[in-house]
Amino acid sequence: MSEIAKDKASRFLKKRGSMSSVNSPDIKMKEIYGRAKDSTSTVSYVDEPSHRDDASHLAVQMENTYQLGPSKCFPVDAVKHILKDVLTNYLQEEKYEPELCRQMTKTIAEVVKARVKDLMIPRYKLVVIIHIGQLNNQSLHIGSRCLWDDANDTFASFTFRNTSLFALATVYAVYLE
Repeated sequence: MSEIAKDKASRFLKKRGSMSSVNSPDIKMKEIYGRAKDSTSTVSYVDEPSHRDDASHLAVQMENTYQLGPSKCFPVDAVKHILKDVLTNYLQEEKYEPELCRQMTKTIAEVVKARVKDLMIPRYKLVVIIHIGQLNNQSLHIGSRCLWDDANDTFASFTFRNTSLFALATVYAVYLE
């Protein structure tokens, strides 16, 4: 490998955050004996914070427990209390404005999800759905469908109303085997 090619390769790899073995003794020995003249190996620095990608973290492998049901039931009453508390605190004095309510649904859903996760209920997948609408003497029917196991899956729901808006918050807890 020529010196110019080595310099180009090492500069390119330094820019990428990799370390080249171009100058390693193995490659020099191979060059002397005429084998593998143009081979280059690289090692990436994945652990540096600037080059880390959240998707690059390895998932923790868990062993099968062969547990077919939850060890602890989902606390529906505690979740209803969380829903009531969050909706009342966020929406008590609010007037209906479409853009504000769009952002509030996202915020409330994240807050509810975080507070329910703080209960540390193992092996349940949570789905939080928030509906906010203008209170104008209208009727609204909301339905949802999914695969459901009556023995283990459950939900908690709370409806809030003030003078100008209504909100419906539902948390679905689906048991994950």
